Amino acid sequence: MWFSRMRKRVERALIVSWREQPTRSDIEALQANVRRVGLVVNVRWILIGVLVLYSLLAASAYVTRMGLPELIRLMTIPALSLGFVVLYNTFYAVNYRRLGNIAVWNNLQLALDAIVVTVLVYFSGGVNSWFWSMYALFILEAAFILPHPRAAWLHAAFSMALVGVVEWTEFMGWLPHVAIPFAASDVHGDFVFVSVRYLWQVAVLAGTAGVATRLVGEFRRELGSRRSMALLDELTGLYSRTYFTRALASELKRAERDGRELHVLLVDVDRFGEFNNRFGYDNGDAMLVEVARAIAATITPTGDEVATTNVACRFGGEEFAVLYAEDERLDGAPLSADAVGLAAQMCAAVSAASVADASVTVSVGVATFPLDGRIAADLIDAADVALGCAAAEGGNRAVAAADCTPATEV
Repeated sequence: MWFSRMRKRVERALIVSWREQPTRSDIEALQANVRRVGLVVNVRWILIGVLVLYSLLAASAYVTRMGLPELIRLMTIPALSLGFVVLYNTFYAVNYRRLGNIAVWNNLQLALDAIVVTVLVYFSGGVNSWFWSMYALFILEAAFILPHPRAAWLHAAFSMALVGVVEWTEFMGWLPHVAIPFAASDVHGDFVFVSVRYLWQVAVLAGTAGVATRLVGEFRRELGSRRSMALLDELTGLYSRTYFTRALASELKRAERDGRELHVLLVDVDRFGEFNNRFGYDNGDAMLVEVARAIAATITPTGDEVATTNVACRFGGEEFAVLYAEDERLDGAPLSADAVGLAAQMCAAVSAASVADASVTVSVGVATFPLDGRIAADLIDAADVALGCAAAEGGNRAVAAADCTPATEV
């Protein structure tokens, strides 16, 4: 039992989608991680190109001060390190879509990059090397690509530790110093120089992490705000019609693959024009907010909107739409009767809400995949016809498309 729980926790930490049948949220998280992995691969090709160009220019400069054999000896390990980067980045480029569900993949890539930089630092003079500045590039990359700011700080700390190991083990004499041209050969043993140099490196890397996470965090908040404005209805806070359409298309594919039912509910406030005329449009807007809350509470009884694939949206005006895909109160996927029952609960919940000591009722039309349609447009049309039947029967009720005479005639 203990081992099983630990295994599941490790899987959830390492794998983006661990469910046998991933939900829409799982799929979106997986796609986002794959995009980030691909971005790391593409950015690394840019850095490799810059390093190759630098190596060629540096070699042409060094050869004027030393013989070719000495130059080859000096650049052999850095060249092999760069070749290793080319190999593993090629592997990532070929396989990143297949391996993109590994949540820590980007962290592993960036950690490996930092280790390669450490090899370059050591074989290019240790405390005299200027390759340590490449750590800052990977910290910037971590801040932009990884989803959490703490990841950039972890990579900054990892980089500080790696460069510190090289410089202080050389100072202690535990690692032999690699001398390079144009650099003093004895400063690696000077405590003051090594201390000042290392403190400056720590300051630069910490500053890079701080500035990058602050700027990227602000950028992400702005982007999230704009995205939420497109995906959320400004008045009610429910999802927009655009998001509902996208979610419905995704869930239809999953329902067809799993061989289960999926339900679309259209909800319309009965005689809402009369309410507006009597109590004013401000109270009308307040009532729409209350109706939205009642609908959301009905489809997410636990209050955790993130943990459910059910979606409620403002479809337009006083009309709402609900995608009913799962219900943790049931043993399996909800059936048509369950959807009608949920719609009846919505009617009761809305009736209990009030604004200005007044209440409203709603009519609900229920359409079920695959009984009433196999594509989104057909399901919405069937639910709309059922909604018309509910309204014609006096409102404050739910009607299934299969039980609606117009739907049967169609």
